[in-house]
Amino acid sequence: MSPPFSKVLIANRGEIALRIARTCREMGIATAAVYSTADRDSQVVKYADEAIHIGPPPARSSYLYVPNVVEAALRSGAEAIHPGYGFLSEDPDFAQVCAENGITFIGPRPEVMECVGDKARVRSLMASAGLPVLPGTDGSVPTLADAEEIAERIGYPVVVKAVAGGGGRGIELARERGELKEVFRRTTALARQVFGNGEVYLERYVTGARHVEVQLLCDEHGSAVHLGERDCSLQRRNQKLVEEAPSPRLPARLRSKLGEYAVAGARALGYSGAGTMEFLVDPEGRITFMEINGRIQVEHPVTEMVTGLDLVKEQIRVAAGQPLGYGQSDVHISGAAIECRINAEDPSAGFRPTPGRLELFRPPGGPGTRIDSGFAQGDAIPPNYDSLVAKLIVWAPTREEAIQRALRGLGEFAVEGPGVATTIPLLRRLISHPAFHKGEHTTRFVDELMGEQP
Repeated sequence: MSPPFSKVLIANRGEIALRIARTCREMGIATAAVYSTADRDSQVVKYADEAIHIGPPPARSSYLYVPNVVEAALRSGAEAIHPGYGFLSEDPDFAQVCAENGITFIGPRPEVMECVGDKARVRSLMASAGLPVLPGTDGSVPTLADAEEIAERIGYPVVVKAVAGGGGRGIELARERGELKEVFRRTTALARQVFGNGEVYLERYVTGARHVEVQLLCDEHGSAVHLGERDCSLQRRNQKLVEEAPSPRLPARLRSKLGEYAVAGARALGYSGAGTMEFLVDPEGRITFMEINGRIQVEHPVTEMVTGLDLVKEQIRVAAGQPLGYGQSDVHISGAAIECRINAEDPSAGFRPTPGRLELFRPPGGPGTRIDSGFAQGDAIPPNYDSLVAKLIVWAPTREEAIQRALRGLGEFAVEGPGVATTIPLLRRLISHPAFHKGEHTTRFVDELMGEQP
C-alpha cells in the first residue's frame, strides 16, 4: 500500500519532531525538518531527509513565524504539515493558511480548532452535549466587578482561566475574595502577553481532585473511539510531571463514563484527528469537564504503550482522509504505563531552567523501557525554548511493576553538564512516595509536598 503522503514537513523541534520523523520513516514518508539557528545541530535535523532553516532563535521569528514555515513546506514539496504540540499546533489561522496553499494540516479543521481554542465557548458546547461542567461562566468575564459578583454566586475558591490558554498556563486560584483582584489582574495580563487575548472566565475550584484525560481518535467519516484514560495528577502549578495509563483506583463505571463523555464531546464538535478530553474527578467520584486539546499530547506515549497503537501514524492516516478502520470494541488496554518528564530545571531553585551542554547523556534501557528525546551526548540544551530533555516511558503487566521499572530507569538515567540540573531526583521522590503507590495523589500533591502555594 502506498503511503498517504509522499512528504511531510515537521513544524516543530526537539523530541516531538524526532518522534514524528521516525513514524514517517516507518510509513515510507519523506520528511522535511525546520530549524532555528539555535537548533542547527539538533538530532531531528540530522535524521530528517531534508532540513530547512526558518529563522533566528526566538520562536516568534522561527517556529511561530507562519510565512517562513509555509514557505519551507512549499519549497520542500511537502504535501502535509505535522505541527506536533505547542507552537502552531492549535492555531486555526495557521491551519487555514495551510489549506489556502494546498497543504494538508495534520490536525482538526480550522473552524473546529477555533472553537476548541476558546475555552469558555467549548465549555458551553460541552454542557449542551450533556457533559457535566463546573459551576462558572458561560463566556468571558469583562471586568473585576463582574468576576467578584460571579465568584460570590458560585462560591470560593474559584479558578480564573485564560479563554485562549493552554499547556497549563493562564490558570490561577483565588481562595477568597481578597485574593481575586490580584489573581484577576495577573491572569489577564499573562493571557494578553502569552496568548494575545486577555479574556478570562471563572470556574469553581475542586478540592482534592484528580486530573484524568481521555485520548480520542476520530476520522472524517463519522467514526470516533476513545483509547482509555491517562492520569495526569502529578503536576506542579498546572505543569504535568508524571502521567500514567490507565488511571489508578478508578471504578469501572467511572472509566466507562469518561469514555462516553469524551466521544459525545468529540461528536458535538465534529472533531477529526487525535484529541484529548480533560476532566476532573473529585473525591466523591463526580466527573466534570475541563477542556479539550486539539493536538497530540506530550504524554501520548503512555496510551501507545497500553494500546499498541501509534498515534502519530493514526493522525497522518486520518488527515489523508482514510477511515479509522476499527471501532470501540477493537480497542484493548493491556498492562500499565508511566511517563516521567525529565526537564533541565532545578527544583530546589524554583524550577529555574538550566540550559547547557550535555557532556554525559546516558539513557536507560531494558525491558518495557522507551526514551523519547531530541538530544544526544554532546548536544547543547538551548535557553530559548522549553526545558524538556527527555521522556522516560515504561510499560509493565501491572502498575506496581511499572512503578519499579520507572524507578529503575530513573536511577540509570545519567544527564550531566556544566550548570545542568534535572528533575530526575524529584521524579524519583514522587514515584517512590507511598501516596503515589496507593494512587491517592491529587493535583495539589506536588505543591503540598514542596510547601508551595498555587
